[in-house]
This record gives sequence, C-alpha cells and structure tokens, in this order.
Amino acid sequence: MADSTSAPTYNLDNMSLDELNQLKQQQENQHQALTNRYAQLRAVAARLNASDQAVMELGPSSEGKKIMVPLSSSLYVPGKIHDPNKLLVELGTGFYAEKSPKECSAFLQRKLKLVDANSENITKAVQNCRQNMEAVAITLQGKMLEIRARQEGRKIRSMHEE
Repeated sequence: MADSTSAPTYNLDNMSLDELNQLKQQQENQHQALTNRYAQLRAVAARLNASDQAVMELGPSSEGKKIMVPLSSSLYVPGKIHDPNKLLVELGTGFYAEKSPKECSAFLQRKLKLVDANSENITKAVQNCRQNMEAVAITLQGKMLEIRARQEGRKIRSMHEE
C-alpha cells in the first residue's frame, strides 16, 4: 500500500474496524496537509513569476519612474527607481544581494524550478495518499459487508432453530 522507503506498510486485512478508521483519518489529514502545501507552493510560484515579469519590464527608461515600495505586506511608501540596473534581491530571511536585472531573472528562474520540482513531489505524494485512502475505504467496505453477512447468517440460523 505505501512506499517502503518513506512510509510504513500496513496489512489492511489484519486490522480492526477501529484501526482502519483511525488509519483512514490519518490519511485524510495527510492528504489535507499535502494539498495545503501544494497550494502554498503554487502561490510562491505565482509570486516568483510576477517578480520575474516586473524585472523584465525594467529598462533604461525606467530610471526616475515613481513606484510604491512595500514596507510590509500591506504598507507601502512612494519611491523612485534610481538605477534600474541595480536591483536588491531577497536571498532568504533578512539577507539581500544587489544584482543586475539579468542576474535577478536567473535567480528567480532557479527558485521557480525548485518550487516546481517540490510541487511535482507533492503531487506524487497526494496521488499516493489518494491510493492509500481508496485501499482503506475498500477494505472498510469489505469488512462491513462481512460483518453484515455474519449478522444475517446468525439471524437466519436463529429463525431456523425456533
């Protein structure tokens, strides 16, 4: 059911209904977390693409152009582009580097490739999780049918004994 290198393998046929329900809940929680992570990665990819597009629109004619400079996600101050060939790129939390538009675009493209690769990995994990959830659901249905059949068998036997 699960990839032996990354997740434990379960023998679903030997599990009780409670254990199967618990496993089903775990799989659903994992699926939700993976789906949320995928959405976050796609949002990052959209921001990287928008940043790259903004860099591409810069040119020598951009010098002196008025812009809004973000101080936070919802606070901006007016500013002017002093030198469109010198851009400040955030490398990580609190770390910045000055780069040319070409270098900046290459940096953004590398980050985008990394985000896309992570998105692909998440997509594979979501597919695996869905398969696991289906396997658990099928096993649960089978066990429920088995229990119902036993109950019906007992009913029939008790009716014949009377």
